Parts: sequence; C-alpha cells; structure tokens
Amino acid sequence: MIAMLIGALLAAAAPSPRVVQLAVTEKGFEPATVQAKKGEPLRLVVTRKTTRTCATELVIKDAGINRKLPLNLPVEIEFTPAKSGQLRYACGMDMLAGLLLVE
Repeated sequence: MIAMLIGALLAAAAPSPRVVQLAVTEKGFEPATVQAKKGEPLRLVVTRKTTRTCATELVIKDAGINRKLPLNLPVEIEFTPAKSGQLRYACGMDMLAGLLLVE
C-alpha cells in the first residue's frame, strides 16, 4: 500500500512531456527543426503520411531510439534530452533528417 502511494506521488510529481507533432511527407520530416530544452521530457508524435518516402522508421542514434513508422498511425516517442546541442533524427537509411536543437 505504501509503495503504491509513493509511486503515485512520484508519478504526480513528474513533469508532463512537451508534445511535438512531426509528420513524414514527400518533403521529408516536417518540421525539420524542433526546439527542445535539456532535461525537459519530450514526446514526439510522428505520423508517416505518405508511401513515397524511405522514412518508414525514425532513428535518433545519439538517444538510442529506432522506431517503425506505420502509414497514417501516430507513433509516440518519449525521451528527455540529456545535453545541449544538436540531436539529429533521420530515416533508417539516413537520407531524410531533421534536428532537435536542445538549449
């Protein structure tokens, strides 16, 4: 019982992630640049809206993220940028890319 209460308190104290909508279109990732803050939880909601793309997955190599992007289904990716600078996201072939600019 006490463990459940502590867990509930910790969950309530955790900040909600900032939600950023990303789309994969024939132009690539839109938006191609996303602002973020170091230590701020982030939830990317990525929706692939075309079959005419190689971006059938999203890779953030420096964060150890690799997620499949099914057509027209939003995929939520949650993580917290640990350091300032540029964090690149790309398709699995590393041809289409965008940047997370972390302050």
